[in-house]
Amino acid sequence: MSCQKPIALFADQGLLIVLRRLLACAAPAEGCALLLGTAEAGGWRLLRIWPCCNVWPEAGARDRRFAVDPREQLVAQRWGRQRGLQVLGVAHSHPAAAAEPSERDCALCVPPALLVIAGIDGDLRGWWLESAEDAPQPLPWRMED
Repeated sequence: MSCQKPIALFADQGLLIVLRRLLACAAPAEGCALLLGTAEAGGWRLLRIWPCCNVWPEAGARDRRFAVDPREQLVAQRWGRQRGLQVLGVAHSHPAAAAEPSERDCALCVPPALLVIAGIDGDLRGWWLESAEDAPQPLPWRMED
């Protein structure tokens, strides 16, 4: 993953519709996916979504926690690298909360990191976590055709 903070997130509307629906399908559990694309000077361009299963070890806690299988991440990285893409970050849903990083999200994340969260109302927001000490910073979306 690129380490420099993106200025904005670029994506086409169709990709974001797919991402919202993919994350919503896991309800009442938190859904999750990896975000593949390119890190460019003007912002990060999301080009592919890599659906993942929520493998949080306690099945009963998956409605408020998620984990991506590290093997799945390695496969996505290898696949992306062969196509000139990189894993830019992770997306997950908050089926019962707003599209804002929770304290738990920040504690379990390895910064610097891009988080995209779908909230209970379907809102999809991007966040940048620079370090464990810093508060997450919202990232603007730039829609493309």
